[in-house]
Amino acid sequence: MKAYFFRKILALPLILLGVSFIVFMAVRALPGDPARLMAGPDAPEAALVLVRERLGLNQPVIVQYGYFLVNALQGDLGMSLRSKVPVTQEIADRFPNTLKLAFVSYMIAVLVGIPAGILSAAARGRWPDQLVMIFAILAASLANFWLALMGMNLFAVKLGWLPLMGMGTWQHYILPSVTLALLPAAIIARMTRSSMIEVLGQDYIRTARAKGIDEGKVYRKHALRNALIPIVTIVGLNFGAVVSGAVVAETVFSWPGIGRLLVDAVRYRDYPVIQGVTLLTVASVVIVNLAADLLIMLINPRVRVS
Repeated sequence: MKAYFFRKILALPLILLGVSFIVFMAVRALPGDPARLMAGPDAPEAALVLVRERLGLNQPVIVQYGYFLVNALQGDLGMSLRSKVPVTQEIADRFPNTLKLAFVSYMIAVLVGIPAGILSAAARGRWPDQLVMIFAILAASLANFWLALMGMNLFAVKLGWLPLMGMGTWQHYILPSVTLALLPAAIIARMTRSSMIEVLGQDYIRTARAKGIDEGKVYRKHALRNALIPIVTIVGLNFGAVVSGAVVAETVFSWPGIGRLLVDAVRYRDYPVIQGVTLLTVASVVIVNLAADLLIMLINPRVRVS
């Protein structure tokens, strides 16, 4: 187990290195010229040359990547082209807001998805099962930006129950977090249902029932514990979906997180911010998946990771 986590931790810098190279090259393949955006649409060519020299954009791309890598290893992700603020400072100001939104959304997804999946498995073939499956299909099919706009129109504009956008009180969390939580909740519910149905068909469950053990105890102590491994795996994997969904939710609800920062950076061709936010997102997803692996082995010590 220690060797497994040691290998995982050693792999993290290699993953970040590969992602940084891909993102660096992809960003520079985007149409548009950041020097033109900084100097203005009417700037003469001489001014554009000066801006490119100042930003280092006149050098070969591989040389630019080398400078970026050396600075990143020293904790310097560069300066935002738009705000002239260090990228690390921009991320430090906004990342906690994204974490808060992702945490609330994750809690909603888990607290809705797992009980719904258990209920669906327990009532297999009956109306509660069909109701949960309809919810799961609808939640997985509808685009989250459409849900966000419908929620804003109904609960903020027409009924006036919730704030339209921004971040301040606990009411500001409701619409964006529910919008973000629906897709992961649907996936978790379907995985929980499948896993529980498989476990409930095992011999040891029939033995427990034959011994007269209370049905609730059979579900809690025998079925759910053994069904948790695939559920925890899918919960960990869905963190990436929540983070990517935050880009849309933060933009629609004007939430001051890194998702909105990334959208603004792409619009302005702010290369350093795009690279910094992407690296942070990838590192977060890898760390959450590592934590999910650890949790699986704590739930069931018999699991061996090869």
